[in-house]
Amino acid sequence: MSITDTGTVRWNPEALAEIVSNDEGRPVLFTNARILTMDPLIGTMTGADLLFVGSLVVGVGPGIITAAGDDNAIVVDCTGMTIAPAVVDTVALAGGRGHRSEYVATLTPGNTPDFLVVPDELAADVSSAVATLLTRPEQVRALVAAGRPVRWAGTDVPGRATAPEAGVPAAEDLTGSPRVGVWIDRNDFLHQELTAGGRYDETRGGRPHAYQGRYWIDGDRIDYLDDLGFWAYGEFQGDELHHAGYVMKLG
Repeated sequence: MSITDTGTVRWNPEALAEIVSNDEGRPVLFTNARILTMDPLIGTMTGADLLFVGSLVVGVGPGIITAAGDDNAIVVDCTGMTIAPAVVDTVALAGGRGHRSEYVATLTPGNTPDFLVVPDELAADVSSAVATLLTRPEQVRALVAAGRPVRWAGTDVPGRATAPEAGVPAAEDLTGSPRVGVWIDRNDFLHQELTAGGRYDETRGGRPHAYQGRYWIDGDRIDYLDDLGFWAYGEFQGDELHHAGYVMKLG
């Protein structure tokens, strides 16, 4: 680590450039770190490595570095650093998970590489590591989301994803969309009409206009904002629309 004339921490800039331009599926290895996995079986490891490919953690623990050359891995030296989950399972932190399989966002093989890299002295535990991100973000060496850097050496990574604008978006013109029409559940109880103008109108048990409001589609997700003020959610799965326990098809 070194400090530039502007006071910015320099930390593995070559590795950042390699990760950002990694379109070939090369493995990425963060090595020689203290890792707070939050997995009750694995626990905390020192002098350990975190290996991921794309958006999947494939290995955690000491000794993975020995295969880095064989696998053409991008290596990030984390000497003096702690790696902690960036997505925190507060229920697990409070001891409220009864089974290991219930833990959310652990740094475990098979999970998504969402993590922070923070100097050891600022990361006594997961809570303090996350607090560093919120209160002293310039001290965070890396914030990685689904395997892609978001922050690096205390600054935003160029081209990083940005949050959607706050507020209710304008309705999209869905004329011609195959998802516009009347969706009917298997028991013919719920009829949900999605209009091209971004409005929905539900008939329930023969009762018209039971719920009405606006909707937005993002990929296979549909969000509803009812005129009564509440929000709801659904998901398109093939030719079905799943919403609030109902499974519907276009009528």
